[in-house]
Amino acid sequence: MSAMNTEEGALTALLSFLVKLGLKDYYPNKLNLRSLFEINKNSFEEKSVLSLEEIPWSFLRKLLQMNAECRSSIQSSIRPEENIEEDNDLFDEDLYTADDPRDDEVNPLDLIVALFHCADSILQQEMALKMSMCQFSLPLLLPSGHKSQCTLMLWALRDIVKEWRPHDMSESRGFVEDNILQANIPFFSFVRLKNSSLSKSQFLNHVLSRGQQNCNIFIHREVEGGAVKREIADGLVEVCWYLPCGKRSLDVFPGPVAFADLRGDISESLTQFNFLFQVSTATFVFLDSVEESEHRFLSSLQDVKSKLFLVVNRKGGNAREEMMSVKRLVEELGLQKNKVKVKEQRLNVAEFSKKLCEVIKASLLDVKDTMSIEDMVGKAVELGLSVDESKTDAQRKAAEEIMDDIGVRGIPDSKKRNLTLQGTNWKRLSKLEKEECRLKTSGDSGPEDYKCKLQEEKRQIRQKQQNSDASKGMKRFIKCLSTSDREKRDIFLKWMKLKFNTHSRGKLSVLRNEFKEQCKKKDVKLIAELDQALLDSSLGTEHYMREMGLIYEFSTSSLTADEISQLPGLAAEMLLDGYPLELLDGDASNVPERWVTDVLMELHKKVGQRSRLLVLTVLGVQSSGKSTLLNTMFGVQFPVSSGRCTRGAFMLFLKVGEDLKRELNCDFIVLIDTEGLKAPDLAQLEDSYEHDNQLATFVIGLSDATIINIAMENSTEMKDVLQIAVHAFLRMKEIGKKPVCHFVHQNVSSVSAHDKNMTEKKHLLDQLNEMTQIAAEMEKKPSIKEFTDVLDYDMDKNNWHIPGLWHGTPPMAPVNTGYSEAVADFKKNLLQTVKKDPCNEVSQIPEFMEWMKSLWQAVKYENFIFSFRNTLVAQAYDNLCKEFNQWEWEFRKEILTWQTQAEVEILNADNESEVESWKKFVVGKKSEVSDKITDQQTTMRGKLSDYYKMKGKQVHLIEKYKEDFLNSVKGLADEIKRYVLAKLDCTLELKLSLKKVQDIQREYKGVIEQKVMKLLSDCNASTLTEEELTQEFEKMWAEATGNLSGLEERDIAACVLKQLRKNFCNINVNEALKKVTDLKEMGTVPFKTKRKHVDTVMQKLQHLWEGNLQSVADRIIDSCTRFVHDKVMTDGDYQDSFTKDLLEKIDESLKPGYSRRKTNIQFEIDLKLHICGVASREFGKMHKRFLSDNNPHTQLEKYKTQYLSDFLDLYKKQDHCQRKAKDFVQSCIKPAVKQFICGSLGVNIVDYILTSSYSAEYGSRTFFQYNIQKELLQQEKFMSVLSYIDNYEIYVKDWIFERIWQKMSEDKTLCKLKNNNLQVIYKKISEAIDRAAIGEDGAPLPDNKESITKLISNMRQHLIKDISVSLEDAKTTLFQIQSSCHSFIQCLKDSMKELKDQLEEEFSNSDDIDETLNKLPIKPQDQLFKQLFGCGRQCPFCYAPCEAGGKEHKQHHAAIHRPQGLGRHQYESSGKLVDSLCTTSVHSDGKFKNTDTKEEWHPYKDYKEYYPDWIILPDSTIEASDYWKYVLVQYNDRFAEIYEAEPADVPEAWRGLTKEQALKGLNDAFNMK
Repeated sequence: MSAMNTEEGALTALLSFLVKLGLKDYYPNKLNLRSLFEINKNSFEEKSVLSLEEIPWSFLRKLLQMNAECRSSIQSSIRPEENIEEDNDLFDEDLYTADDPRDDEVNPLDLIVALFHCADSILQQEMALKMSMCQFSLPLLLPSGHKSQCTLMLWALRDIVKEWRPHDMSESRGFVEDNILQANIPFFSFVRLKNSSLSKSQFLNHVLSRGQQNCNIFIHREVEGGAVKREIADGLVEVCWYLPCGKRSLDVFPGPVAFADLRGDISESLTQFNFLFQVSTATFVFLDSVEESEHRFLSSLQDVKSKLFLVVNRKGGNAREEMMSVKRLVEELGLQKNKVKVKEQRLNVAEFSKKLCEVIKASLLDVKDTMSIEDMVGKAVELGLSVDESKTDAQRKAAEEIMDDIGVRGIPDSKKRNLTLQGTNWKRLSKLEKEECRLKTSGDSGPEDYKCKLQEEKRQIRQKQQNSDASKGMKRFIKCLSTSDREKRDIFLKWMKLKFNTHSRGKLSVLRNEFKEQCKKKDVKLIAELDQALLDSSLGTEHYMREMGLIYEFSTSSLTADEISQLPGLAAEMLLDGYPLELLDGDASNVPERWVTDVLMELHKKVGQRSRLLVLTVLGVQSSGKSTLLNTMFGVQFPVSSGRCTRGAFMLFLKVGEDLKRELNCDFIVLIDTEGLKAPDLAQLEDSYEHDNQLATFVIGLSDATIINIAMENSTEMKDVLQIAVHAFLRMKEIGKKPVCHFVHQNVSSVSAHDKNMTEKKHLLDQLNEMTQIAAEMEKKPSIKEFTDVLDYDMDKNNWHIPGLWHGTPPMAPVNTGYSEAVADFKKNLLQTVKKDPCNEVSQIPEFMEWMKSLWQAVKYENFIFSFRNTLVAQAYDNLCKEFNQWEWEFRKEILTWQTQAEVEILNADNESEVESWKKFVVGKKSEVSDKITDQQTTMRGKLSDYYKMKGKQVHLIEKYKEDFLNSVKGLADEIKRYVLAKLDCTLELKLSLKKVQDIQREYKGVIEQKVMKLLSDCNASTLTEEELTQEFEKMWAEATGNLSGLEERDIAACVLKQLRKNFCNINVNEALKKVTDLKEMGTVPFKTKRKHVDTVMQKLQHLWEGNLQSVADRIIDSCTRFVHDKVMTDGDYQDSFTKDLLEKIDESLKPGYSRRKTNIQFEIDLKLHICGVASREFGKMHKRFLSDNNPHTQLEKYKTQYLSDFLDLYKKQDHCQRKAKDFVQSCIKPAVKQFICGSLGVNIVDYILTSSYSAEYGSRTFFQYNIQKELLQQEKFMSVLSYIDNYEIYVKDWIFERIWQKMSEDKTLCKLKNNNLQVIYKKISEAIDRAAIGEDGAPLPDNKESITKLISNMRQHLIKDISVSLEDAKTTLFQIQSSCHSFIQCLKDSMKELKDQLEEEFSNSDDIDETLNKLPIKPQDQLFKQLFGCGRQCPFCYAPCEAGGKEHKQHHAAIHRPQGLGRHQYESSGKLVDSLCTTSVHSDGKFKNTDTKEEWHPYKDYKEYYPDWIILPDSTIEASDYWKYVLVQYNDRFAEIYEAEPADVPEAWRGLTKEQALKGLNDAFNMK
């Protein structure tokens, strides 16, 4: 057969086989590694192979997961059971023979050849690498396909690096680490003639496996699938290496040896045989006999005597003739006896293998020259073989160009020249950023000055970085990456990696040996120097990728803007292609935030903004197999013992298949691989623990699931890792992150380890509990006692036992099948766990980036929990606050509406009833409202619970605040209940007061009415003109009202003093109050604080130069004066409850946390006397006004005109129906309607404000604060700023009142709201009139005057909850009515319409909004204030108000803090206002003292010892505090003047701040985009 025909036949066979396996579309070289990274059901639910097309994918999946059974588990399971049974029938005529291949069987060698033909160059390397780890033979020469010669697979094997210890290095414990292609190793070839009955592959396996469990390195006829007839693998040359471990008892050979195996008859693969014979140290030919053609061919070989060995199988029967053919060949070739080995029939495979092994050992003694596989290329080309690596020449040259400079200068110097951005400046910048957070070395500088210096140095370094030029090598690197051809880019990167590894391997090996020696000597200085030298001598593609990132991070001028802008997109493509991205630069311990953010955002765009992430992290001791674990689980390529020291954290994206996206609830699984924690050698270095802590906190914080990898032999270091991890988990719990944690115990060999290791698992839990207690103590969380308080941990479900990676003694040990299967089982369960309990809030890339930035910012502060602030958390918290505020108003509105109706009902109570019945009625109402409040509370708790179940609200981030909000619901219910019960009591008191007034008035009206009727009787006897009648009436009126007496005036000052005495329960205090007999002189002059108001000498001294106590008093007095004013503005009489409420308000203001100074009892007495003195005079005026308004003479005068009209009409017998109806409406209905409108108006106004376009301002305390501060900046009024700082409560009330006034004046809003209420009550009254006109029997009331009384009574009953119509006033108005009922009803309706028109006009013409708002029974300004003012607590250092949601929260916080001088703080020595911000101080080494610390200095960092309920978070950005810095600079002198201090020494950098920068800082602080 001609060569052309042979080649075409081979190609036909190859294509036919590829079609059979469903691989035709991937030929040639179209199958890539990316397609195998996808996470789909097949990747973790390994099922039996049911079709030929499934075989390649099953094999690849298992191979990439390093499952050594991947070759033997590829046979199809599609054979029906009956066929299997039939195989046992020896007489079945259709019994298959070895020469007749089944269609559903595949020889593993054919599969491997097919896959190498289909795989692209990168996948070929990965397959070869994994096969090498499994101790499989690798393809050295691949049979031809696609019209090409047999191919030398140099590139495919290029990435394999092996370690071994030859016997001459055993004593020194040294070892050799080399690329297997470049190592000069003796090379033995094994071939066969076509009639050979021996299996050379089987013998080779025996030779190579001595001392180890027999391993099928080469596939042979006895392994599963090995007997299936090969279709395309003949001509394949495989290679493997024997590598000694240094133990003579285990090693077969003293040094490394390579073995090649040619598949098939040499006569059919002469080119391959010629190549092997010429490059081999020796060639072993297996044969039974020699045919003539074979004789001629072997006789023609050169160097036969030294290189050729014959291995002959002596068989029975005609063996003599066959042996004669062998003898002739031996004689002609002149082979010595030791070159021919005959296998006698009595020898088994093992015995003969031993002999064969001795032959190889003997021949090794004669080896002088060896050739590396790399050196075989010339011979391959000479023989016409193609070399796969020749396709990569362009990329190799590009990599070599970059490497040229390194070869000349060495790695450390080359890094300084080529990778300039990641040098000392980058590391210094990282240190500066941490120092800016921690402020450890400020020296004599003030913290703010020191921060400004740090920021200036940072700015200068950034400028230097921006001006830095990218090296030629770096530009070449970026250019090569920028190619649109992915395979070329992949090959270039692989060449870079290979070159770097080769270059640094030797140098690092020497340094590592030195490092180990110094570690034994414990010389910390030398250890640090060698550690740095190792870092400096490490160089890989990741360093170039890092430099590329920094070029973008600093936008250097060395590249054009277009070139720079393309870098994130390029890196995003690489991420999608399976390359890791450096997340944390471990060398500098820094995160290039801009670079990482923009790369991931580019990726987010490229995947159509569908980027839900599930993040997995592995943590563990150095060299505990973390990266191997990830690589085995997911078939990825994190570096493992690559010979370089790479520190930090890398992330890798794995796409989730469509079949799993819904179940896993994500689009990508993100793997984060980190450097080893607690490297024992580095533990002696000072910053080692800190570095590990930062890294663990960072990556655990980013992860949804964390795997803690525990290698059993490292139990001491494991304890440290557990402590670091527990710290991180505790911190995550505190900030609302709930990661899942699994512990993987490696090197557990027992098959029953999971059950037998219960003691060990219990021991681990004990250790975790111990670490938890230590961590909780350090993090000041005493309530946390056990690990299960931190995480949901199950001793059985969260522990995984995995056997050791190697099955035997490396380097000849294959990967343990148990290892890969246990890892696969763990992976399946891990993903099943995620499926069962999918996280409600799966982060997409934008949320992940926000979280990452916040985490890193917090990590830079040492006190993580108290420095964590996150935009996502802030948004989630603010959204809940908005919802909570809305629910709170709905709660208040419901109860306020009920309260208004209840008050009307109480006032409508029958005056004839006993007072006791009224009190019982009020008790009933109190019970009713208590039930109603309980129902509303339950409803609100339900809303809160439902909110926490909602998706898309990031509620898991704010889980820890749930209890605070639940407590706030209860607090709100209690507050509303107290308020409503007090209002009901007040209404009852008002009813009792009105009863006294009405009783007096009823008596006098009775007298008047008698006299009117008597006068009428007297005048009826004669005829008088109207004028005469009027004169008679006037005379009678004067006599009847001459001697009227009203209610007795009370001594209000005495009432107030009595309540004041009740307020003080202390006997000594009451003794002091006995001297006070009258409050009339109290509070007539401004209140002044005195020395006697403080106790300690230090406070008395401070009192001389600090006005803080006076400002506290002034603030309380202002607030109480407002309170008194609001009470006095309402209609009604003074009640003792007013004074009780006033004193409670003072007590609240004097509580710690509200007042800014600790005071003594004398201060409290004097302050309360002053305020009560002022209040007593105001309440006295109120009382007098009430007496005046309800004076019997005044009240009767109101009805004089009506009595006169009644008298005249009766005398003249005129129809007065219309007038009576009008009088009734004007005198009785109108006041009640007005009262109804006012009663509802407060609620209406709040509703309008909270539902209008302005509602955002009142949505949450945070937004409310933002709006106030923004307005202060825009107005630039010092007195407003001062009032906001110094008298926050008053300022907020005024601000709210002004806002309401503005909104009510716009477009006559107040008038519209009044008219809306008027329409409501008009409709109710109209309906009540119609219903009242119907009698109890359902028929209209009789048309007589008696029915009018019934009509009015019915009306009052129907409107009993809406308006209060005085029965006494109604009787007076309807005195001696002579009209019929039906006509009166019509007149009443007409009068009501007139009233409606009249009030509408009145409202339209009224513009006194102030008076309306102040006189409303429910003041909208008060209701909004209650919602927005919150708990009222202020920061203990700068007095910034708390913005936490609800009122019953455990922790107070503010978005933005101020320079402490704005809170009147001065430096003790200079008297200058303090310029430092508390957000800076609490993270510095500074100290503070005040009355809380008993004037003892106390570290700011430990402020929570005195203020445990305050969390002072760092500023979200450097610019966040610019707002208050700007305010201090603008008004420094004026603040100093007001506070009687010297102006603050503000840092120079602050003076350059502009108004625009201040506004930007405000926006940053409140997260306003």
